Amino acid sequence: MRIVFMGTPEFAVPSLERLVAAGYAPVAVVTGPDKPRGRGQQPTPTPVKEAARRLGIETILQPESVRDPAFAAQIAALEPDVIVVVAFKILPPEVFTQARLGAFNLHGSLLPAYRGAAPINRAVMAGETETGVTTFFLKEQVDTGHIILQRAMPIGPDETAGEVHDRMMELGADVVVETVRRIEAGTAEARPQDDRLATRAPKIFKEDARIDWTKPAEAVHNHIRGLSPHPGAWTMHGDVLLKMYRSRRDHLTGTHGSPGTVLEADERLVVACGSGTVEILELQQPGRRRMEAAAFLRGYDLPVGTRLG
Repeated sequence: MRIVFMGTPEFAVPSLERLVAAGYAPVAVVTGPDKPRGRGQQPTPTPVKEAARRLGIETILQPESVRDPAFAAQIAALEPDVIVVVAFKILPPEVFTQARLGAFNLHGSLLPAYRGAAPINRAVMAGETETGVTTFFLKEQVDTGHIILQRAMPIGPDETAGEVHDRMMELGADVVVETVRRIEAGTAEARPQDDRLATRAPKIFKEDARIDWTKPAEAVHNHIRGLSPHPGAWTMHGDVLLKMYRSRRDHLTGTHGSPGTVLEADERLVVACGSGTVEILELQQPGRRRMEAAAFLRGYDLPVGTRLG
């Protein structure tokens, strides 16, 4: 089996490692370009590039554009049987049709639910109690191809998107290997998606992450954990942008002052919502590290009665 693996972030690394361990070492790895990172802005390889080097994969491609005809020619020259895509760019047909037995993608939801760039965040933000992973054969329209395999996993009531991500990338790695095995054996029975059941998970922009305190406490809690650790839910205190990373639904119910009003600010930080209250457990002010609420309040003036947002 001649496999070409495509991926960039940490989410894709376990899939690459598990393929190599299962005897499916890719003939080439495709990943994003090195990018300046850190204080010195030194060019830094992607997590997948670092993993490929560690695993002894010699051919590593880093195209600036996957739509460059030269890139399609490079893939064709590799004569792949299968192209495996995990957290990479949207490929044009000129690239993914080069695979003799097909190209498939690992997606972080139970398709057709949460098609799009941010399926983990959007599922947690929506208060879902279950998500999962899907492998599907690529077609030109994003996230719409025939489903090969799916595996479900629960979402805990206080679990953050980051915690779901870390569990999901391990589950996904197992599903990627099983998908390759089935394609190799000719037993991959792909089934079409029901487009009537499709929901969207669009990319998250800064304004999407703003906390709307007029919503019920449950929705505010889900919003905060669904955006943690990246990009981080935020609210304004005067002209200061505060990011909030962990919360819990407080025991208080009903209405307790205007939405966004700070009700407790000693050892606990409790804020009123449209109905009910949330306790903020971890937050951050600009230029500082993330802190637990009690430590944050010892160094930041946020008196009871303050209105956030």
